[in-house]
Amino acid sequence: AHLTTQQYKKERRENIMEERKQKKPSSAMETTTLTRVPESERRPWWSLAFIWAGSVICIPALMVGSMVMAGMDFKQSCLCMVIGYVIVVFYMCLMGIQSSDLGLPCTVAISRAYGVRGSSFLVSLVIAISNIGWFGSQTALCATSFCNIMSGYLHIDFPLWLSCIIWGSLMFITSVYGVKLIDFLNRVSVPALFIMLIWGVIAALMRGAAAAVTVYQPPMVLGWTYGITLAVAGFASGAVTCGDYTRYGKNRKDTILSCVVGVLPAGIGALVIGGFLAVAMGNFDLSVVFSSFGFPIIGMLVLILATWTTNTGNAYISGIAICNMFKLKDGRRPVVTLIAGAAGTALALLGIADVFAGFLNIIAALVPAVAGVAIADYWIMGKGRADLWEPFEGVNWIGVVSWLAGAAVAKWGTFFVPTLMGIVVAIVVYCLGALLIKSEKINPIYVMNLKLAESSGKE
Repeated sequence: AHLTTQQYKKERRENIMEERKQKKPSSAMETTTLTRVPESERRPWWSLAFIWAGSVICIPALMVGSMVMAGMDFKQSCLCMVIGYVIVVFYMCLMGIQSSDLGLPCTVAISRAYGVRGSSFLVSLVIAISNIGWFGSQTALCATSFCNIMSGYLHIDFPLWLSCIIWGSLMFITSVYGVKLIDFLNRVSVPALFIMLIWGVIAALMRGAAAAVTVYQPPMVLGWTYGITLAVAGFASGAVTCGDYTRYGKNRKDTILSCVVGVLPAGIGALVIGGFLAVAMGNFDLSVVFSSFGFPIIGMLVLILATWTTNTGNAYISGIAICNMFKLKDGRRPVVTLIAGAAGTALALLGIADVFAGFLNIIAALVPAVAGVAIADYWIMGKGRADLWEPFEGVNWIGVVSWLAGAAVAKWGTFFVPTLMGIVVAIVVYCLGALLIKSEKINPIYVMNLKLAESSGKE
């Protein structure tokens, strides 16, 4: 029988006390992967906010900002960026709270919505491919910009393949150690990045950038749907997999604070600055802009920090997803993360950056719909109660079908913002399936309701 809310809270308090008694000496290497994060290891909201800020300040974000600006004027672009990120952070908070409630990473927390096998073999595979792809694309962009700065401003012909290997290796080795080292990296890097972003904008304004932005007219008008979809796609995957970090959140309030404070200012700011620089300076890449101002070393620093803080998360999340695919022990995550990072670096060497825009479109269709099913399962049908949650063995075909329906709408739909409509469709299809299908073998929500009725009858 399910616990009542009061019994669940009492049991959780008792677990906290027991964990504190059994607390082991801290280690630099993270050891919790697919199991519940102990209460003693939970982190303050601002620690997670630094990680989120570091994740969204990156060269691809500046690139997305320039892509949005290519289809509309500056004011419209900024509004699209704000709308896109508000949408992302809304469902990010819902996904993040579930993981902080359960203390489990994303792919494990959705093992009722998709079933244990469904989350392992389907969702984990998509998330692993998505994040390895992001790792490869960002490594390639970083390596290419580094070589351009070296040759154009320092007159050193640096091999691209070597640049990919050096920067890719540096980033995935950091992620091997887990959330503690990632947290430290972002606490150091994010303040420096904010200072350099503001410095870059001020320097551009002093060179007459304001006039260029004021009179700017896009070469083609692509519409609101285009702009919002691109803004959403830029952090679609990160919002869905946020539970890999928010499982360390102490409570729901901290999770919301970390997402809102960490993502909105930094994420929107990065997109706006990317668009601004593309119009005013002819290049979205802040590192190149600094180099053109005569500060190539500062340009390199921006480039390395912005990519490093984001790419560590891509390798880290990939490692967790692959561990869930093969149900590996928690201690295997560092090795798996190393392999995932090496695979991403190999993709960078193969030129994944050349297909970056197409890659974004695929991610925008597939990944957000994952959140739609998870939100419907935990928040609507599961009443947002951790004490009612338990994994569902096998595959939850209601969840899988709902996900595919949402992904199809996101990919081929034309109404409003297809990405957002894909999430809504996934939610609606899952709720209808959970209400109409009355089978213990297929429907975990039906099982939950039977146990609730049985528990109420006993009382």
